[in-house]
Amino acid sequence: MGRKPKRGAPIVSDLPQLPFPRSGPLDVSPEFRDLRRKAPIARVRTQTGDEAWLVSGYEDVRRLLADERLGRSHPEPDSAPRISNSVILGGPRGDYDTEKSQHERMRKLLAPAFSARRMKALAGHVQDLVDDLLGQMAMKSPPVDLHEHFSFPLPVLVICELLGVPYDDRDHFRSLADGMTNMTDPAAAGAALEELTVYIHQLVLEKRDHPAEDVLSDLADMDADDAEISELGAGLLFAGHETTVNRIDYGVTYLLSDLAHRDALVRDPSLAPLAVEEILRMSAPSDHGLVRYAKADIELEDVTIRAGEAVLISTIAANRDETVFSEPDRFVVDRDSSDPHVAFGYAHHHCIGANLARVELRAVFGTLFQRFPTMELAVPVAELRPKTGRLTGGFLELPVTW
Repeated sequence: MGRKPKRGAPIVSDLPQLPFPRSGPLDVSPEFRDLRRKAPIARVRTQTGDEAWLVSGYEDVRRLLADERLGRSHPEPDSAPRISNSVILGGPRGDYDTEKSQHERMRKLLAPAFSARRMKALAGHVQDLVDDLLGQMAMKSPPVDLHEHFSFPLPVLVICELLGVPYDDRDHFRSLADGMTNMTDPAAAGAALEELTVYIHQLVLEKRDHPAEDVLSDLADMDADDAEISELGAGLLFAGHETTVNRIDYGVTYLLSDLAHRDALVRDPSLAPLAVEEILRMSAPSDHGLVRYAKADIELEDVTIRAGEAVLISTIAANRDETVFSEPDRFVVDRDSSDPHVAFGYAHHHCIGANLARVELRAVFGTLFQRFPTMELAVPVAELRPKTGRLTGGFLELPVTW
């Protein structure tokens, strides 16, 4: 397993082939469910023609995210099986010998900047940003592209202030961030990633001379080489806005695809925290999943994952696991969240920016329909145009009216 077919040879395999087809932009492919019922951990054929283990069951996803025998690096990265041509998540990353210590060091460094206490203190400012952007949007004549005028600028404003990145540079790094997600042209994606890293490096050098109360200033002062710092900063800038933009777009689409959801938040904005957790559970702008590599043989019931083999952890499938979530494919605005979703990962791979995302999303969905109680989609859900060939997926635009 994990060996690539000979170049030019037809792939002959009875393994399930990724990506699985979807019936609509808000749906997760039913093939995840069907495969999970047969084998929660199953061998599949990836987009690149390699083989991997697909993990789609909720408990197995949590178990393996917490398993230190899995990592992002590989001892032979050039020959390692790949999930896709993505330069970010398609294959191995990091140094095999130092991955664990580096990960622990980075999390320890960044934990204060993204702590629940600091995010709580930030909440008032985020609310001001939400109010200001919605005020600007209200001055426009509908239909309005919510993606361009609200979903994108809000997370960018927040992450720019937190990191210490000039907001005026947003068009520049927006273009680079989009280029990094290109899965059809790895060379172009790699060039965009390198350019964003160089951009962050320049900012880090400036922070050393003129430090401020921001994350890049903290990074500039850490004991690490500039390449490592710059790559980490680029990753934070990318992840700190791209995923939240999509969650706003998808959340609005879920809530407006059945106006009873919207009306529930109009009547009771205190439902926003529950609605946010349901949006996080349901949203699946990308099918890609999280790639890991076994550092040792791992035996799980009747499955043995051999050292060096690829493991694709599908959090979107786990969040639709019918053994955990009642009617998992139905959006329930006030769903009981006693069984937590895994949209932010789990254990030591729980997203460090989860608190920040929740602060933003709660402000958005506690306010949006108070300001626009009659908001509707300006086009049917089926006509929303998806981003294609991009790692993070999402919509090109989200036209709304009121």
